[in-house]
Amino acid sequence: MIREKNFVLQGKHNKPILTDVYYKPSHTPKPIVVFCHGYKGFKDWGAWDLVAEKFAEEDFFFIKFNFSHNGGTPEEPIDFPDLEAFGNDNYSKQLDDLQSVIDWILTTKEFSSDADVRKLNLIGHSRGGGIVLLKSAEESAVKNVITWAGVSDFESRFPTGDKLAQWKKNGVYYIENTRTKQKMPHYIQFLEDFEANKERLTIEKAVRNLEIPYLIVHAEADTSVSIEEAEKLKEWNTKNTTYYIEKSNHVFNTKHPWTKPSLSEELNDVTAKSINFLIEKR
Repeated sequence: MIREKNFVLQGKHNKPILTDVYYKPSHTPKPIVVFCHGYKGFKDWGAWDLVAEKFAEEDFFFIKFNFSHNGGTPEEPIDFPDLEAFGNDNYSKQLDDLQSVIDWILTTKEFSSDADVRKLNLIGHSRGGGIVLLKSAEESAVKNVITWAGVSDFESRFPTGDKLAQWKKNGVYYIENTRTKQKMPHYIQFLEDFEANKERLTIEKAVRNLEIPYLIVHAEADTSVSIEEAEKLKEWNTKNTTYYIEKSNHVFNTKHPWTKPSLSEELNDVTAKSINFLIEKR
């Protein structure tokens, strides 16, 4: 198996997009899967490497990447040394980053014999689920989309009331990263970009307009993104397939770092279900 890690792609926003590629070299074109991490996430989080290997073993061309403004750097891709970048992240930039990755894989000659550009699929976890849904509605190259614990709405995640007023007054608010204990900034541009691009960034609109197969995977006991959000996604589009997991958390009973040699039972189940879904849609 080929594991090419930490390609540096140049996107539209003057920050590198760090990218991994997993595949079995056979000179036979394989369906492409692009995976998007979630909020305060990164491509090397927890068991994502093992997920990539599972897909590659089943003859998929698997790509995962760090959003350009996720706070990591090429030198330190796992933690968040660039908090200034994190503070200047927004949903529009993430959509542009994903498009840069798609454009790269659709045009590069390096993988042309192993990647089938006619079969592009997207998977997103948590906030990344919202991003892949928006991109699937605007990029005709996408053939199937899967959300793992995906969000149904971005607007409701912004502060309201006094917290919103304070954010606008100060221009920044901070949230603690429970793992690294960093105070991670959100600059007011995050909200301003959403308000300026609200039509493009409304997940409900994107889901209602989807005309491709869509798999919704969600844990019933998810406390970070509730099962009610999955129910909304299901309601908005009749072309979906829904898979609910009874006993699991938001990250399918994994954590970071993940030192075990295999996936958790729950994440293995999620991965297998997603692979089978994409095989059926080939």
